[in-house]
Amino acid sequence: MKKLSATSKAYLVFVFAVLYAPILYLIFYSFNSGGNMNNFESFTLEHYQAVFEDSRLIVILINTVIVALLSGLIATVIGTLGAIGIVSIKDKKMRNTILSLNNVLIVSPDVVIGASFLILFTMIGVKLGFASVLVSHVAFSVPIVVLMVLPKLLEMNTSLIDAARDLGATKRDILTRVILPYISPGIFAGFFMALTYSLDDFAVTFFVTGNGFSTLSVEIYSMARAGISLTVNAISGLVFAITVLVVIGYYFINQKAKSATSEGQR
Repeated sequence: MKKLSATSKAYLVFVFAVLYAPILYLIFYSFNSGGNMNNFESFTLEHYQAVFEDSRLIVILINTVIVALLSGLIATVIGTLGAIGIVSIKDKKMRNTILSLNNVLIVSPDVVIGASFLILFTMIGVKLGFASVLVSHVAFSVPIVVLMVLPKLLEMNTSLIDAARDLGATKRDILTRVILPYISPGIFAGFFMALTYSLDDFAVTFFVTGNGFSTLSVEIYSMARAGISLTVNAISGLVFAITVLVVIGYYFINQKAKSATSEGQR
């Protein structure tokens, strides 16, 4: 790999500094005993303690994690099968049309998606709450999973499938023992992307969440509107730490899956 020039490195450092500075600034003041973000008086964990002592916030945090995990799993299954279905389409024009429709959903503004789901649920009489949020999160996560799985399917050598078929493998064997193991890095990537998108989604959730049910992003927005509280900083710091752990977990799982795939190809 070509080494980066000094200018490129400086540019990357500048970009990451701009991206991470607000987050680190926010987390830094979550440890401030002064109760504001103007002067740092002394180190304290009282704001984090306040988060864990607030049973309502804990319930919202659990709701957020449950919705993220469920929507991630469901979207991964649907998206993986969808990607396999798209690749199996022989008509190139039809395949490109479906891929374009998939990409349109990804670039569509969250406000449009959220408003559309709100209108849909209102029309068919679905009560807003856990189910409406879960369905919405699955819907905007499926196109992401399709895009993450598709490259692995396209780079897969079809001779592997032909060889398995010649050896007497059934369609189920080909799917579970050949295709899925090979594309597992893409499946894991799709799952973790869906998980993180669900965890930090605000716009779509804001439209489809109802009374009595909320996620962390919507709750933080409501708390911030009521006034600056360092409890918001503490919650944001916890979410950032969880996100970093998810990314680290994804990295190690992805590396393990790549190693398993490389050994299988030898």
